[in-house]
Amino acid sequence: MEFACSHVVCNLRADEAASTGVSQINQHDNTVKQQQQQDPLPPPLPPRRLRKPRPSSLPLPPLPSFQYPHTPPSLPPPVPPRLDKLEGEDGLKANVNVVLLSVGKLVDISEASGMENFQSPVNCGKCSAALSCLSSMQNNLWVCEFCGHENSVDDSVKRVCVGQRAGVCSDDLYLPKQSDDDYQNLENSLVVFCVDISGSMSVTTEVTSSSGFPAYISRLEGIQDALQRALSSLLQQAPCRRVALVTFNDEVVIYGDGTSTPLTLRDWALVDYDHIWQQSVSYPIPHCIAETYHQLIQRVKELREHGATSLGPAALASVAMASRYPGSKVILCTDGRANIGLGEMEQTPSLSSSHFHPYFYKQLALQAADSGVIVSVMTFEGTDCRLAEVGTLADTTGGQVNIVSIGTVATEIQSASMDNVLATGVMATLLASDGVYFPYVDENNHKLVRHIGNVTKGLEITFQFAVKPEFNEVFLQKNKLQFQLQLSFKTRDQQRVTRIITEQRPVTTSSRISARSLNMAVLGVHCAQLCASLTIDGRVKEAQRQLKAQQHLHKQISKQRPIQKEESIYGNWMDTMTTICDDITTESWGLSDEAAKVVYQMKRASSVSSNIYSNTTESQTKSTMKKKAPMEGM
Repeated sequence: MEFACSHVVCNLRADEAASTGVSQINQHDNTVKQQQQQDPLPPPLPPRRLRKPRPSSLPLPPLPSFQYPHTPPSLPPPVPPRLDKLEGEDGLKANVNVVLLSVGKLVDISEASGMENFQSPVNCGKCSAALSCLSSMQNNLWVCEFCGHENSVDDSVKRVCVGQRAGVCSDDLYLPKQSDDDYQNLENSLVVFCVDISGSMSVTTEVTSSSGFPAYISRLEGIQDALQRALSSLLQQAPCRRVALVTFNDEVVIYGDGTSTPLTLRDWALVDYDHIWQQSVSYPIPHCIAETYHQLIQRVKELREHGATSLGPAALASVAMASRYPGSKVILCTDGRANIGLGEMEQTPSLSSSHFHPYFYKQLALQAADSGVIVSVMTFEGTDCRLAEVGTLADTTGGQVNIVSIGTVATEIQSASMDNVLATGVMATLLASDGVYFPYVDENNHKLVRHIGNVTKGLEITFQFAVKPEFNEVFLQKNKLQFQLQLSFKTRDQQRVTRIITEQRPVTTSSRISARSLNMAVLGVHCAQLCASLTIDGRVKEAQRQLKAQQHLHKQISKQRPIQKEESIYGNWMDTMTTICDDITTESWGLSDEAAKVVYQMKRASSVSSNIYSNTTESQTKSTMKKKAPMEGM
């Protein structure tokens, strides 16, 4: 776990932390401006001592001819400003209570050698927190530090879990015993290419041939060339991988590995969810590409473009085929919005068209994630595919969302088909002390459960938390709070693992926060992910408020210390999201495909050090800032 601030900040207002993340400065804070406002006049002079009266018989001394100018009493010297504090007229606006989870690193247990491996954790009977070396026990009684529940603990467990080591952080791996039946090699996983062959795929683009003369290549020809390259690459690098082909126009054709009779779905079958799933799941399992390479190449060469776009049914069939093997991938390539069958988006939605609804893509995305399937979505530049809706498939399952051209489609397909799955079925549970809540996620519970699903290299997720006002004084007296992350997942060989990290953090107020205590990487990644998520959900005004608060904080930090070159990227991300949000109006509230691509990439933004999504997002930032992303009505 990596925190945005060195301390837990306790004085956030409950009504603003949940909506805008705004905190207030401690009212007893002693700043120069507040002191001048509260005490505009200097303190009165002390009374003079009474002197004995002079004798009246003596003459008074003459008055001096020179009169000194009358000056008011001098003001006391001002309190010198504390240059390291993040304070101003409006105080600290952004919520700096943010934690970042580097899930891509945490699920890689090969880097966790030397850690204690226990059979199963000891959990609290009320909140399911795990006993750690940071827990305190008396007479075999463990009072849970997260909920206060009393738990009885055996002596043997006490010696193993508590007596192992001491410190402010514990990191434990729990590896239950595995049977031979649980083992599965991910080489058995599938790569399903789901390709659009509708009539619009005949649109040509001018390219420069190898001889230097202009040539015209259709989108389908570009896809065919890209697929042949991807198949050749898989044959050389992973000859045991299974590969299947699915095409769609006004019907869906499942070719599988090219050796079996194709299965065609048309007419009424295109609107029957269960029928498509059952037919696709029962289709013969593809063989490894080393045995089917030539048949697949031949099927790809025979493709011809015509008809409509039954994108939804094809995506459903592809996910169903891949669901038989966790860690499988579906690569969806299209150039137009769905206009027939499940998930169609061309007609105006109405109560009678039950198969038209964004819910279809959300439902399919959740089913794919539960099955361990990663879906990547690719569209051609200059088209309108309603990527904001279709991109949900990739966003939920951990896939890529991209817009390609004839020249880049081959590279993008090969990149999406790479075997980079580290874990499947990942579930994260984050626990904090009772009195802490999680804005935007769960404002009534100090326990947060998040289903992540598939995890690839470099994945990072962030959460913000806040303290309820009635617990401010209690936590400040405690001086330290504990946080615990419970991460359960399956490794590449389907081994079940639970990793539990417990950490203590000191407590303070916002008036004591300095620029040196903040982590710009954590704050920048969280701002990008949160604002992108709010934008996709239609909460644009909320995203704008968050962006303003984070930009204000970024400005405050820049006044106290120089912003590093890598940190400036996070400021560019904020500018990009601001541009996209400002372009969304009430008359035209839908995201264009270009804007949707950037927003989805922002949702999976990671710190610069990970070098996974940060480089891609930075390039998208530059192009977006040059030209405002156009918005189109839904």
